[in-house]
Amino acid sequence: MRKVKPTPAIVSNTYPMRINKYLAHKGVATRTGVDELITHSKVLINGKLAKLGDKVLETDVVEVRGVHHKKKLVYFAYNKPKGVVSTNPQGNEKSIPPMSDIGVKVFPIGRLDKESHGLLILTNDGRITDRLLNPIYEHQKEYVVEVDRRFTPGFQKNMQEGVKLSDGKTKPAQVNRMNDTTFSLVLTEGRNRQIRRMTEKLGYTVRDLNRTRIQNIELAKLPPNSHREIIGEELKTFLISLRLQ
Repeated sequence: MRKVKPTPAIVSNTYPMRINKYLAHKGVATRTGVDELITHSKVLINGKLAKLGDKVLETDVVEVRGVHHKKKLVYFAYNKPKGVVSTNPQGNEKSIPPMSDIGVKVFPIGRLDKESHGLLILTNDGRITDRLLNPIYEHQKEYVVEVDRRFTPGFQKNMQEGVKLSDGKTKPAQVNRMNDTTFSLVLTEGRNRQIRRMTEKLGYTVRDLNRTRIQNIELAKLPPNSHREIIGEELKTFLISLRLQ
């Protein structure tokens, strides 16, 4: 039986937390996989069998029966094309194609809306979800953004200093002009459709949105709808930056 210890990878103010989310963050399995373990009476909370939907506190003792060996964790950079839905495709919408050549099931970390393209990280390591998406960690994501007309110094200043949206003012960002209508943007948070909402608030429309970097992982010349494995020093640097190594 594997005893799962609390770690700083999960922020204390997120408790109580659903057991499937808790174990997914620990890298035990995906949330769906954890639900299957619970259904088969493999998960205990403080010595009692867990039930679907149970929540845990930071002080609870969680154990998983029959999990003796750590699964191999894999990480891939994927260049999502426009028109592909990264999460919860509906009807005839295109989704990320199965990556049968890698031999394990992976899932995307975070979102990239249908009309945007660029870098997604695919992995079976549930710990990364909280580390990359929780804004308290302020991890960097870089984009190249083209808007519908020449942007002004005032627009650039507002994007840098923060824009007031319906869910609060955005955090300061790095903005570098590339040409009259295109700029690079580095964010340390990831709200839903944040860049499009920021530009619309300032009277502009996004024509093209390409994510080129997440932390030290760069899209570089990876062709659309292709993937490459993140290994070696690149992976080590990435995990260290997330405080997972």
